[in-house]
Amino acid sequence: MDADSWDPDLAGMRAAALRRDWPGLRERLGKIPDGQERTWLLASVADVAGIEGWIPAVIAAEPDSSLALLVSGARRVSWAWEARSALRAKHVSREQFQTFHERLRVAEEELYEVAEREPGWVAPWYFLQMSGRGLQVGQETARLRFEAAVSRCPGHPGAHEQQLQQVCAKWSGSHEEMHGFARTSMLKGPEGSPLGELVALAHLEHWLDLEGGEDAAYIRRPDVVAELHEAADRSVRHPAYERPRDWIPTFNTFAMAFSLAGERKAAGEFFTALEGRVTNFPWQYIDNDPTRAFTKWRAKARG
Repeated sequence: MDADSWDPDLAGMRAAALRRDWPGLRERLGKIPDGQERTWLLASVADVAGIEGWIPAVIAAEPDSSLALLVSGARRVSWAWEARSALRAKHVSREQFQTFHERLRVAEEELYEVAEREPGWVAPWYFLQMSGRGLQVGQETARLRFEAAVSRCPGHPGAHEQQLQQVCAKWSGSHEEMHGFARTSMLKGPEGSPLGELVALAHLEHWLDLEGGEDAAYIRRPDVVAELHEAADRSVRHPAYERPRDWIPTFNTFAMAFSLAGERKAAGEFFTALEGRVTNFPWQYIDNDPTRAFTKWRAKARG
């Protein structure tokens, strides 16, 4: 389940972060152009505990380094969400929320400074989408941050996924708005674009929001199943689709969506392609042990 095992570059970056090797991390990240790959790698590196302890000294030593400030901002966003936890708001304590907001405010200062220094970079705007949702900046400001991201990198999957979360019912949006955004974004993209995953993600979010019994009935509805197949056909199953660096999370999304929808053959194709490479998201929606959930549904798909 460890992403490091299927991406050598990411493994090297995370190892450098763990040993506080800024020159090593800087060299590896510096080779990746700003765009979807860099934001995905940064988001993964930002999960490494302890970066927040040593990166301030790097910034002090290299005050002109936008990359160091970006790493710090990205880590503080991840660190903030760690404090909040993935629980629904009613289960999060006042102290957790206070720490959450304090860390996000520092992250926003750093990320805005990066955005000012590097006006062409999409990465700071991607992480500002994440921090903004936590600070509840409102739908209009959130939309502007999304637009800032995609104006710099049209079709950026990560930015679209963050905006999808923003318009979910659990973040003051609605199922209608969420599905509308997912479908519109998919159709705006060219065939073979990874944006088809948004449709599957939207159906999983809708499924998650329903009570037991209603959830299974929903995701097995003929119209939902048809939309899942359309999304896969237009994106990951299309001849024009070229697997990007972060294709494995996308395949996990479709594997879970088709599994829940009762489409064993379709799910099986994705499980076969994954060769056991499981990601935390979205399987954590089913079980606190994503590997157990993945293994269970893979067995069902294989009959």
